[in-house]
Amino acid sequence: MIAPRYLHVSLRISANDSKEEQGDDPSTEFAYVASWRRGVEGGWETTVSNDRNNVSPATRRMVKSKVQVLEQGDLASSIHNTSASFCWPLQGVYHQIRVIVKNIEKNSRDILMTLQNIHTVHHTMEENIIVSKYCSKAREIFGDIRIQYASLAEVVPSNQYYRYHDQWRFITQRLCFLVALVIYFEIKLLVDKKTVADILGVKNNREDGFHLDLEDFLLGLLQLSAELSRFAVNSVTNGHYSWPIEIATFVNELNAGFRLLNLKNDILRKRFDALKYDVKKIEEVVYDLCIRGLVPSPRPIEETPTEETPTE
Repeated sequence: MIAPRYLHVSLRISANDSKEEQGDDPSTEFAYVASWRRGVEGGWETTVSNDRNNVSPATRRMVKSKVQVLEQGDLASSIHNTSASFCWPLQGVYHQIRVIVKNIEKNSRDILMTLQNIHTVHHTMEENIIVSKYCSKAREIFGDIRIQYASLAEVVPSNQYYRYHDQWRFITQRLCFLVALVIYFEIKLLVDKKTVADILGVKNNREDGFHLDLEDFLLGLLQLSAELSRFAVNSVTNGHYSWPIEIATFVNELNAGFRLLNLKNDILRKRFDALKYDVKKIEEVVYDLCIRGLVPSPRPIEETPTEETPTE
C-alpha cells in the first residue's frame, strides 16, 4: 500500500482563545483545517485554512501556533501510522479476493463459450449431443470453480460476507445462470437454489458461512429466459420445431413463479419486468409454427391389444 500524500485534520477553536480585543466575536467558533502534505524528502508541509474570511490576523497566528504544537507532538505521523495499520490488512484481503474472482471469471467465460455452441448451425440441436458434449464439458469446468470458491471462502473473514460481497456478486449471478442452463438441457427442469450451491461449492444457508445469496440466485434465473428465447429462434432455423414448444412451457412457468413474489422496486424487479419480452418473443415463434402447420403432433398413446374371446 502506498502511503498517503495528504492528511487533513479539522480543528474547531473558539474565538475566546484569541481574546475579544483581537477583533473576533467571543461567541463565534471557527472551523480550521490543518493540512499536512508529504514533501519530496519525506517531511510534512503544513497549510491552514478556515471557513470564514473575516478572521483577524491575530486569530490566524494563534491557530498556526496551535498547529505547530500539534506538529511537535508528531500528530501527522501518528495519524498516518494509525490509518496505515487499519488500511493495510483490508488492502491485502481485497487483493486476494480480486485474484480469485479473476480466475472464476475466466472459467465462467470458458463455460459460456462452450454452451454458445448450441446456437451454431449444424446438428448440435440434437438433445443427446448437447448433453453429452457441451453440458458434460461445462460440468468439468464447474469442478475448478468449486475449488476457487472454497479458496474464496477461506480468504473472506467470518461474519463479513456482505462487506466484500460486491467483489463476486455479478460473477455469481452469471454462474447461477450457467448452472440453470445446463440443468435445463439435462433434465428439462428448473434448478433449485440448493443444487446451484452444491455445484458451486458454497453453502445454501446464510447461517452456515460463505453462502449463495438469494438475490444472486434469482437474478441468475432471470438471465436464463433471454438465452432460451434465443435458442428457440435458432432451433427453428435449424429445423428442430419441438424445442420452442418445450421452451414456451418452461418460460411461462418461470414467469408465473416470479409473479408470486412480492418484489420491491429494485434491480430484481427491473430484471423481472424484462422477462415478459422474452415470453412474448417465444410465443411469437410458437405462433408462427402453428399457423404454418409445423408444430409436431403429439405421439399417440399406444393401446395395449386386448385378446378377443372367441364367440361360440
